[in-house]
Amino acid sequence: MDWLQIVEKCIWFGCAAIGFAVLFNVPLRTLPTIFLMGAAGGFTKQVSIANEVGVVFASLFGSIVVGVLSIHFAHKSHTPPPVIAIPSVIPMVPGIFAYKMILGLIKLAGNSTDNISEYNQIMAETINSGLKTMFILMCLAGGVAVPMLITRNQSAKHMKLRKK
Repeated sequence: MDWLQIVEKCIWFGCAAIGFAVLFNVPLRTLPTIFLMGAAGGFTKQVSIANEVGVVFASLFGSIVVGVLSIHFAHKSHTPPPVIAIPSVIPMVPGIFAYKMILGLIKLAGNSTDNISEYNQIMAETINSGLKTMFILMCLAGGVAVPMLITRNQSAKHMKLRKK
């Protein structure tokens, strides 16, 4: 893939992240950070796909980048990490695979033909798209959550536990 196309897609990832951030009504001071994190996650995903890693692991790598960056930028912008991480990772949600899965389910539900090979092919494509959707969503959630869980002690400032 051409580097110019990757950069263009990263800009669109950042713009989509800003769109979701505005939709979620995040503080205005975090919008440039969300743009950069969305673009960085999209860049990681696109470079991984260009290096033939696979869309599932590419999504995992992109979401890990967003999760790690959210810890750093959360302290600088005085905002909780999920506020800037979630809008940044939403553009990586696998919409096309979910769409193909739903179309396959509709075809299977309305299939009245006796052609078993066509039915098996549609079933295989539907299951493939559904599993990709599920695994990508799990990777996105894990990639954002794990860095926050690992650095929990460092990012929770002045946390006090009460003993009874």
